[in-house]
Amino acid sequence: MRYKKEMSKYEHLEGWERCSLGKQLEHWASKYTHKIALVDSEENITYEELNQRVEQMASAFICKGIEPGDRVVVQLPNRISFVEVLFALMKAGAVPILMLPAHREAELEGIVKLAEPTAYIVAEQYLGYRYVDMALAIKEKFSCLKNVFVDGNGGQGLQSLSGLQYGNVRFPEVDGYQTAVLLLSGGTTGVPKLIPRTHTDYMYNARMSAKRCQLDENSVYLAALPVAHNFPLCCPGLLGTLDAGGKVVLAPTTSPDDILMAITEEEVTITALVPAMVTVCMEMLEYDEDFDISSLKILQVGGAMLEDSLADKIIEKWPCTLMQVFGTAEGLLSFTSLDDDTDVIARCQGTPVSPADEVKIVDENDEEVQRGVYGELLSRGPYTIDGYYMAEEANRTSFTEDGFYRTGDKAMWTESRCLRMGGRIKEQINRAGEKIMPAEIEAYLCKHLGIKEAAVVGVPDETLGNRICAFIMTDEGSMLDVSSVHQFLKGIGVASYKLPDQVEIIEEWPLTSVGKIDKKLLGQMAQEK
Repeated sequence: MRYKKEMSKYEHLEGWERCSLGKQLEHWASKYTHKIALVDSEENITYEELNQRVEQMASAFICKGIEPGDRVVVQLPNRISFVEVLFALMKAGAVPILMLPAHREAELEGIVKLAEPTAYIVAEQYLGYRYVDMALAIKEKFSCLKNVFVDGNGGQGLQSLSGLQYGNVRFPEVDGYQTAVLLLSGGTTGVPKLIPRTHTDYMYNARMSAKRCQLDENSVYLAALPVAHNFPLCCPGLLGTLDAGGKVVLAPTTSPDDILMAITEEEVTITALVPAMVTVCMEMLEYDEDFDISSLKILQVGGAMLEDSLADKIIEKWPCTLMQVFGTAEGLLSFTSLDDDTDVIARCQGTPVSPADEVKIVDENDEEVQRGVYGELLSRGPYTIDGYYMAEEANRTSFTEDGFYRTGDKAMWTESRCLRMGGRIKEQINRAGEKIMPAEIEAYLCKHLGIKEAAVVGVPDETLGNRICAFIMTDEGSMLDVSSVHQFLKGIGVASYKLPDQVEIIEEWPLTSVGKIDKKLLGQMAQEK
């Protein structure tokens, strides 16, 4: 019998509260009533206004037939409407599945097949892409989708969020130990894994993060990354800032000018970036003097390995404290602290945010390694999941019998008892903070009639952290390059961040001693090209 986390054993913890996130919003609205809660490129609203809008939208969803326990796919960019939809669904007892704006048909179909959502909520368009066309195609394929709601103009059988009618309804009682949200994780196949986070454990996740960051009512958090990501949503992100009574600014895009302008205009005090975004922001600051980032107190950097040299540059040039972050959407978070010395901040990813986090670093035999020795990082604790949603096979390989989550990350304990990460043990490619599984891209490539076989590897890259290199074995006469491969993958609905950065034609695979494609050697070959 597989380990099942007993949540009641954590009820003594500071910050642990068996309460739904919908109820938490009510508490915040009562406590911080007329303070500005959210700012986007169009408007700003107070805590009280946010709660009112959420209640109206939740009642409208209930009137449209959304019931407690229903899964609902949400694919919205950084707008106030994202926050309203998120809380409204949770208040109605439904479970939002958070997709990124970059996802396309290939990812959506895998999610819909797995979770059988009853509704899909999508932007009309964003950054030039018309999501309504994709929504119509998805609705046509899957009968489980009873409703498709559009943030913008509806039509063609799709309903506009702004046109929904709300009424007097009774909101369901939602237990804090129920699933609040399903987050996406990288998968080993084309079907992604879904991470179930409860109302209570996710709020605890946010509170412990906010405590480490010392957030209060004067804090101004910039969600620079897509807020559907765990990092800007809850580490401390949106939820942690609202719980502290601060203000959340939603950047419309991840472009450096939007990020730096938001910091300047809203006097942002804390934001979270991946290393590649830090690099482009630093470059822009060198030649554009219109930006003022002097309000910034904390720069969180995570989502990918932060090179020591870049950490040193941040510490030297930015007017704030660097906070290194290691985290998984499955749970464990480890941050450096504001009072850590410079060497710790520049070379480590700190310590777990909760005193109840259990962390082990083990060798290939699951034996704990000594301090200073790299091994695989395992975690268990109050906000770490004990299993993926409807994924028995993944659960067998991703969790130990006693409930430790296998992160797949290489780590060691330093002499100061901080974590220092050493990259991925598994094949997962971390490209500019996005997690990409080679097997998924290989499967997409092999749908091309001119490609007989494909192998995808991650290659170290100064800008991206890792770039994607696809080795392909083609049929005779097939002329394929990066451009034609991109055109094909976009045509079948693959997200742009999953497109190979490098394509190499290969005639014969290098093999290991057991007859498998030698991906280590392929990686070396890719670097030599």
